[in-house]
Amino acid sequence: MSPAMNRGVSVIEVIWMSINKNTPRDPQAEREARHYDNPIASRELLLELLEKHGAPLTYNGFVEILKLTGDEPLEALRRRLIAMVRDGQLVKNRRDGHVLVNDEDMVRGRVIAHPDSFGFLVPDDGGDDLFLGPKEMRSLLHGDRAVVRVAGFDRRGRREGVLVEVLERANKEVVGRFYCEDGLSLVIADNKRIHQEVFIPSDQRGEAQHGQIVMATIVQQPNRRHQPIGHITEVLGDHMMPGMEIEVALNAHNIPVKWPDAVEADIVGLSPEVLETDKVGREDLRNMPLVTIDGADSQDFDDAVFCEQQGKNWRLLVAIADVSHYVKIGEPLDDEAQLRATSVYFPGRVVPMLPEVLSNGLCSLNPHVDRLCMVAEMIIDSSGKMIRSRFFEGLMRSHARLTYNDVAAMLVDKDPALRQQNQVLIPHLERLYDLYRVLLKRRQKRGAIDFDSRETVIRFDANKKIEAIVPVGRNDAHRLIEECMILANVAAAEYLQNKKVPGLFRVHGGPKKAKLEDLHTFLKEHGLRLNGGDSPSAEDYAEVLRSVAERPDARLFQTVLLRSLSQAVYSPDGSQGHFGLSLDSYAHFTSPIRRYPDLLVHRAIRHIIHGGDQRTVASLPKKALLALRGKRVRAYDYSADQMVRLGEQCSMAERRADDATRDATDWLKCEYMLDRVGEEFPGIITTVTSFGLFVELNDVYVEGLVHVTSLSKDYYKFDPKGHRMIGERSGKIYRIGDAIKVKVARVSLDDRKIDFEPLADDTAEAKPKSEFERPTRRPRRRKRPARKPSGAS
Repeated sequence: MSPAMNRGVSVIEVIWMSINKNTPRDPQAEREARHYDNPIASRELLLELLEKHGAPLTYNGFVEILKLTGDEPLEALRRRLIAMVRDGQLVKNRRDGHVLVNDEDMVRGRVIAHPDSFGFLVPDDGGDDLFLGPKEMRSLLHGDRAVVRVAGFDRRGRREGVLVEVLERANKEVVGRFYCEDGLSLVIADNKRIHQEVFIPSDQRGEAQHGQIVMATIVQQPNRRHQPIGHITEVLGDHMMPGMEIEVALNAHNIPVKWPDAVEADIVGLSPEVLETDKVGREDLRNMPLVTIDGADSQDFDDAVFCEQQGKNWRLLVAIADVSHYVKIGEPLDDEAQLRATSVYFPGRVVPMLPEVLSNGLCSLNPHVDRLCMVAEMIIDSSGKMIRSRFFEGLMRSHARLTYNDVAAMLVDKDPALRQQNQVLIPHLERLYDLYRVLLKRRQKRGAIDFDSRETVIRFDANKKIEAIVPVGRNDAHRLIEECMILANVAAAEYLQNKKVPGLFRVHGGPKKAKLEDLHTFLKEHGLRLNGGDSPSAEDYAEVLRSVAERPDARLFQTVLLRSLSQAVYSPDGSQGHFGLSLDSYAHFTSPIRRYPDLLVHRAIRHIIHGGDQRTVASLPKKALLALRGKRVRAYDYSADQMVRLGEQCSMAERRADDATRDATDWLKCEYMLDRVGEEFPGIITTVTSFGLFVELNDVYVEGLVHVTSLSKDYYKFDPKGHRMIGERSGKIYRIGDAIKVKVARVSLDDRKIDFEPLADDTAEAKPKSEFERPTRRPRRRKRPARKPSGAS
């Protein structure tokens, strides 16, 4: 920590420093002074100078305006300008001048590549994606950040971009299969979005053998003239080696695994127990019977709960591991946590966001040991409404490590042995269960959407091969903890909004217009209606789900409704709320051990608790400055712009983790089915596309594709709005939720694909005449009369 931070620079001191330096006043001077011994010109100031200058500015131009001297300030400015170019705030022209990226024709964003060599730029500021043709994609790889110029519109009416500059390369290493044929060596990336092959010079292949899984370091990124060039840095192993699927997924999606040396140095001095000095100034909750309730195989415990009745109201305490006490802003441990942004859960393995000494030790709310916590205390009335809440730093000792199944057995099944074993805790658990029932009624009343999703877990044998894939059921204990966590998350979101401190919210927007139109059409065809017109509420969705709950095709409607919704993201703009939960405000507060957004929310709450101010020096009016004379005010560490970038990073990391987990799971399922080629199974259609049907096998929980060409001899038309395939001659219909019998035809580990073939007696239904028009026959081509030979009469 810098001396400036230690002494708590005041507002007046910062202004005085600015005046005496005779330089343009920096709107973020106080923030910079807290972070650096010799404050650097903030990004905001540099952008302001460039805008006022009205023309590109070189490095020397900035130096002259800022009147900088000395090696340290000059080097700091150079690094800051490089960082701003990297982040897409500036672009350098051919004369080394820095140009603002604020023209409507210049867009910065992240590249999403397609295996077929085209791609899209997803703008940082939102809006429609820009199409990037194969010519532009020669210089880019999936995940790169770039600035493009809007060059026009393609034939589909999409904005089309031309590459201006690559801001940041996402792929320094690539994992894939090594091929050596006809004297040429190359690596084909396991990630199919890496659409270019990496060329490996003959003297850079190392010990790699044809067909092995390798890691290649890219030494020359692609450009318009050549493909990426690399060298083999590691041979991960043979194709079918146990555990290979996770190693490939980790490397293919650039998920960090090894802890940097700086992080190891950060944690080496951590004590396994809470220091006595860290307990000072906290509310002591060690005698309160807080308990953790988690899965049987959980290793890190984020949250503990306690509930008691106070007259007609309930008092609920949700105590969360105080990770922000140990992970400090700007330290190597924080940098690595931000890079990872989430723990990644693979079958049989976890890649944590924080080192295990914290995630499973000092931060984990293990039973019967002292732990630091951040506490949300909430008062809930008899209708389930939260009438007030507060946050404070606490010191706790978990009184028990309980599992979902044991709690359900005690509260629902009234298991006498377990109740006797936990008799001291039973009254508090009963109050929790009473509160849960009230919260559940309120959840249903406000119209939160409840999709009946099914999760599975993979069980391995001693050789790390799949032994079985089994479904995981949810019980009332799962739902009880879920409702407690939702309430704490709502309290945190409202707290940040009321205090106007920048934070990250969990935002789930309503359905997009195009998807909504298709949904209305689909439901109308089935005699159903979604209320709300162009702006349906979550309650309108919930009403449709209730109306079809007892129908045999309920799964069809649930799937269609779910796919019409947007994906939840992290954003500093919490005004949209959470559509699915039907909440106006929502943030993630309850899992800082495994999610970086939760850690940011904790930091914001701690900032408020300690009397921090959300404002910057530039935003303070003269009256406020006079009132603060002689006082020390600590401005918040994050600006709104920083929160935007952090939201994008955390959302990206969440998708990256989901993709990696899916890849590893799909690999394992393909491996599991290799020995079952030729076997027959009953299944359920889960998805209908233009190229075929995805089918999940009953009791096996493995999904594969029935390609449209393998369906019975007919011409099948895909009806996207009806989510079905219709046979033109036979009248057969295939739709989501239909039962079908299939045979396992092919399994490809490389592509992670399983192909099925329908059996002759599959159960697709005949097309009802009342619902669909008769199939139109293709007009027969009329035969032309034979030409008469010349001379014939």
